[in-house]
Amino acid sequence: MTALLHRIETSPDLVEQVYRVLLDAISTGALQPGQRVMQEELADQLAVSRQPVMQALRLLKKDGFVLDAPLLTGATQRTRGLQVSPLDAQQIAQVYEVREALDQLAVRLAAARRAHIDPTVFANGQAAQERGDVKAMIDADMAFHTAIYRAAGNPFIEQSAQLHWNHIRRAMGLALQSDDLRKPVWDEHQAIAAAIAKGDGERAARIMAEHTGKAAQALADQLGAPADGGGAPGTDQLRGRRRQQLP
Repeated sequence: MTALLHRIETSPDLVEQVYRVLLDAISTGALQPGQRVMQEELADQLAVSRQPVMQALRLLKKDGFVLDAPLLTGATQRTRGLQVSPLDAQQIAQVYEVREALDQLAVRLAAARRAHIDPTVFANGQAAQERGDVKAMIDADMAFHTAIYRAAGNPFIEQSAQLHWNHIRRAMGLALQSDDLRKPVWDEHQAIAAAIAKGDGERAARIMAEHTGKAAQALADQLGAPADGGGAPGTDQLRGRRRQQLP
């Protein structure tokens, strides 16, 4: 295992801390699809006992981020263990369908209220982008979308988004590996926020659709999903495709 993980301190929510650290590593690509994960090695890197690591891995398996690894047969032992789940084009398409619907509803409602997004959100995102810090970029991107959900004034939007939030994090992590995608992201966020502040819900929704479509197309390209012959890129190019996985 080559991923570098930070040591964390013991506390009552240790299992949740381990879960978050491992999920961040999976989302940013520090733990790659198909990579084996071993309790002992993770416990050593995180400076914790094996028990919270075991419990965190169980949660990650339940949530679909790790799965049983192929059996390894050695001279003296047979080991199965776990590995990071491969990325699936169809699943990501489905996540983006939900995200697209929620985001466009949220910006229209936020625009009706002429809401203003906290400038700190943009400052944090631009700083993360300049540093090339993928985890911080994911966190800032999610903070932007959360701010819009809350500005919409309908708590069920954010609650609905949280149901698949962690899978969106992983999709964002893959998308943000592309320089071409992440360079304009905060300009697009600023344009969406400006349209919301002016009360122009249709413009905000249109920019949001283009923004989401770019991410969906970038993921389609990286996962090898075939593109449609013409038409604007977007989640439609991931929909209805044959189930695919990264090698």
